[in-house]
Amino acid sequence: MALFVQKYGGTSVGSTERIKNVARRVAKYYAQGHELVVVVSAMSGETNRLITLAKEIQTNPDPRELDVMVSTGEQVTVALLAMALKELNVKAKSYTGAQVRILTDNAYTKARILKIDEDRIRSDLKAGYVVVVAGFQGIDEANNITTLGRGGSDTTGVALAAALKADECQIYTDVNGIYTTDPRIVPEARRLKTITFEEMLEMASLGSKVLQIRAVEFAGKYKVKLRVLSSFEEEGEGTLITFEENHNIMEQAVISGIAFNRDEAKITILGAPDHPGVAYQILGPVADANIGVDMIIQNVSHDGTTDFSFTVNRSEFTNTMGILKDKILPHIGARDIIGGDKIAKVSVVGVGMRSHAGIASKMFRVLAEEGINIQMISTSEIKISVVVDEKYMELAVRVLHKAFDLDRAQ
Repeated sequence: MALFVQKYGGTSVGSTERIKNVARRVAKYYAQGHELVVVVSAMSGETNRLITLAKEIQTNPDPRELDVMVSTGEQVTVALLAMALKELNVKAKSYTGAQVRILTDNAYTKARILKIDEDRIRSDLKAGYVVVVAGFQGIDEANNITTLGRGGSDTTGVALAAALKADECQIYTDVNGIYTTDPRIVPEARRLKTITFEEMLEMASLGSKVLQIRAVEFAGKYKVKLRVLSSFEEEGEGTLITFEENHNIMEQAVISGIAFNRDEAKITILGAPDHPGVAYQILGPVADANIGVDMIIQNVSHDGTTDFSFTVNRSEFTNTMGILKDKILPHIGARDIIGGDKIAKVSVVGVGMRSHAGIASKMFRVLAEEGINIQMISTSEIKISVVVDEKYMELAVRVLHKAFDLDRAQ
């Protein structure tokens, strides 16, 4: 007997028939005597539909009211799944994030979980219920409804698993695990049986859409055993996300995967004065606007000035350019600001990189042989990322996947 937290994404609950399939899967676990908490997303396309409606009323919807609105998508799904379970004679109760009391901060549309009151869930589990919880949402201290940002249902699932000390958090999606790269770009991509939290964190941060990065961070911090499975296959072991100390490095491939991200934009401040504090003057107001900065490059000083480049999410490009032009450029005396959003980031990821030299040179050589120019580079212990022109992204992923032998069986 085990306690499982299972999370089902939008495609897994995209229709009433699919919701019935999820109910049948949950019922099998229930029949085996397991305790189950099931976290669900809104039906696929529903959140986009609600956002579109909001934008028909307000060009830039009020964040508080938008959260009130989009949170209803999951409320529909939890009720339907609870009904489907009851049709199978499974005791079930549905809850919104507010009813469970998933307490968050008040950063509307991208709130962070602060605390979960799990007493109500534990009481229901003890009474033999399957507890169905709305993902993606919570409530702040002032009882305002909040949402956790796109993919936030993953974070809800992992956070509940941590609070309940679940035996495993199972993320059910439309793929049957974590692959060496996106099979739609590289058909030879392989499913990984295991991947370390470090590698998964890098893959998620670099654009892998299978898991939300905050969910992986949460799981790593609280040592939540995490498994990615397909909701469309009856059986399968999926991919287990584990800890490096449990990973046999001697058998670990040097590179575990190739990640990529199209949602990138690059901004360059030209002729910024080269003195202490200029980086803060540039990036401080950007951070104050809750905009995340990724890669940063500052060129060598020339005649007391320097060029300062950084990347942000493509959706934040226009907002960031506005902040820089209005609040920064007039005050620091830079020559100009330029930017573009037709770039992509491609990365090689692997804990085996720590004990193998020459990964960077091999990556750069392979890209050079294909005539792919590198605009920016960043590295960590287990990853090397490059920014390239967006039109070369898929080619870069394919040639790197082949160059590092990721198409071969482990």
